[in-house]
Amino acid sequence: MDLLRSLPIGLYLEKPITWLHQLDPRVKLVWLMSFLAAPLLASPEWRLVLVGILLLLTVFAAIPPRVIRQQIGWLITLCLMIFIITALAPDGLAVTSQARLPDPDFNLPQPTDYHYVILDQGRLTITRRSLELGIRISSLLFTLIYSTNLYLLTTAPEEITAGLEDFLSPLRRVNIPVTEIILTLTLALRFIPLVLEEVQNLARSIRTRAINWKKLGIKRSFQVWLMVVERVLENLLMRAEQIAIAMDIRGFTSPNEHRVEWHQLRLKTRDWIAIGVLVVFWSGRLVWGNA
Repeated sequence: MDLLRSLPIGLYLEKPITWLHQLDPRVKLVWLMSFLAAPLLASPEWRLVLVGILLLLTVFAAIPPRVIRQQIGWLITLCLMIFIITALAPDGLAVTSQARLPDPDFNLPQPTDYHYVILDQGRLTITRRSLELGIRISSLLFTLIYSTNLYLLTTAPEEITAGLEDFLSPLRRVNIPVTEIILTLTLALRFIPLVLEEVQNLARSIRTRAINWKKLGIKRSFQVWLMVVERVLENLLMRAEQIAIAMDIRGFTSPNEHRVEWHQLRLKTRDWIAIGVLVVFWSGRLVWGNA
């Protein structure tokens, strides 16, 4: 198994380049913060609208089906399970759902068709409160995870750090080393594939040796895995030292003196359109989305 290609979360999709890839990373970051903040104190209907918007963005961006299956297949399954469990669980409200009926000989018409209990089939009971809780929890989980994942899917690590540096640039006035922090974040994001590669190589080396774990026992198996972890840490420290030496040789002694601009951040027409749609989005949230 190739860990660099099989992990479903947090991988950047290099090709095909969609219109989401071409948006400015700052605009996408603002949209991400909007998706994370919009569910707060929102109605269940608005949370379902957020789920629909994320699914429509995925479809209209023409992301390959294989990626969609990896990205949202397990997430939709998890959210559906949480929705079903929450909807069928007791709602926690001490509400008597039995109606106060008049004299059986006198039929009094009910003013509305409101029923607190939506489904009552023996032990399977769904109330309005439990259904609302199920929608809130499952939609919130889907929105938080998938909006972040969609952002990472269509934004390169260098673009993420460039956008963050632009937003954090006012902090330089209070002597906060923004450039150093962003450089550290960039190196950390670039170091993640190296970690996966080292773990993958050691896992393959153990598999090729066909170790009989049953004969080793628990104590010796633990010793083997301890040696593997030690080897992983040793290889990662060696990789980190190689990166530091390479940067030092190239004269990268201070980020303020030797800066590398990976992307030119300029707002284009598509970015201004995305900002306009964002204004409409928040207008709808404030008018119709309140709980």
